[in-house]
Amino acid sequence: MTAQAGQSRQQALVMLAIILVGFNLRPAITSVGPLLGTIRDHLGLANWSAGILTGLPLVAFAVMSPLAPAIGGRLGNARSILAGLMLLAGGIAVRSMPWTATLFVGTAVIGVGIAVMNVLLPAFIKDKLPHRVGRTTSLYSTAMAILAATAAGLSVPLASLGGLGWSFSLLAWGLMALVGIAVWVIVDRTERHGSAAAPAVQPPPPVSLWKSPLAWQVTLFMGLQSFVFYVLVSWLPEMMHDFGFSRAASGWMLSYIQFISLPGTFFAPILAEKFPHQLGIIALIGSGGIVGFAGLLFGGPLPLVLFWITILGLASGSSISLSLAFLGMRTRNAVLAAKLSGMAQSVGYVLAASGPLLIGFLYDLTGAWTGPIITMIGVYALLTLAGLGAGRNRYVEDPAL
Repeated sequence: MTAQAGQSRQQALVMLAIILVGFNLRPAITSVGPLLGTIRDHLGLANWSAGILTGLPLVAFAVMSPLAPAIGGRLGNARSILAGLMLLAGGIAVRSMPWTATLFVGTAVIGVGIAVMNVLLPAFIKDKLPHRVGRTTSLYSTAMAILAATAAGLSVPLASLGGLGWSFSLLAWGLMALVGIAVWVIVDRTERHGSAAAPAVQPPPPVSLWKSPLAWQVTLFMGLQSFVFYVLVSWLPEMMHDFGFSRAASGWMLSYIQFISLPGTFFAPILAEKFPHQLGIIALIGSGGIVGFAGLLFGGPLPLVLFWITILGLASGSSISLSLAFLGMRTRNAVLAAKLSGMAQSVGYVLAASGPLLIGFLYDLTGAWTGPIITMIGVYALLTLAGLGAGRNRYVEDPAL
């Protein structure tokens, strides 16, 4: 085998491994929602404790994200991602046992495993494919979105399969984690073999990201897009029902907005990589979000509402993948990419968890969706301002302007 063929084979293995992580980042979370009532009734849980199942992974993300770069620095990014997949598989197995304690313990372990992968995958991409950050981010973020929507749709049918119930439905997604583990074992072995022969690399000079305006702009962009995403996932069906649509139609609106977001998720990082800055893309995302929510203020017949939701879906999908691409595009090396990822995702998931609570509080306070929708327009304005800063052709290591 020639050196070029060996390199191509190695790059194909790395790309496959990255996509498999993308497949594993969300199904263990999105598969729970459709089964939440069934799990609650089977185990005799109160509504508030059942709700913890969907919030616990976000708490784990916020807590673990700042710690993940240190784990990656000690074990290496490849081995840490492999450990994250193992935690995910173990957590899925534990959660599938039909007891209350194992349900919550398994969910927490799942959150820890996914948090490690969330943070370190952008750093791994920056290290292995530094000139293909946008294209690679496009592939794995699209894989993540497709499997997230698929898991939500298949949860109930899997539970009904042969009367096997919710435990089997949740356990089934462990198969994807096992496939990922098998591939990442090979990647890890290759990494160790390569690092033994590679010359020592001088570590980058220390940079305080918490004092970098650009790092904060990337962080706020990621946090605010997460805020928007989790508000839509939590409240869009209820909003549509209050606008006069049936429960079934309102539920399909949520499925529709997730699938219509896929073109934005796929193309935004690819386009971002073609330009020295991403200000035009940010302007399109921000204006799309503002116009989409402003349109919902006026409601209208189903075709018009679908138009506004289409715009929101495209804006939301684009902002998700672009925020992930920024983690590599605004840093010069994998070490700083991991640190920026940890910072952005720790703050981001705090904002993500607060979004549904704030919008729910505003709805309870006013009894209407006008106030919450105006608030979301304001959030998109802030997201646009943060994005215009994050989209400049600069690096977090550069002196502040």
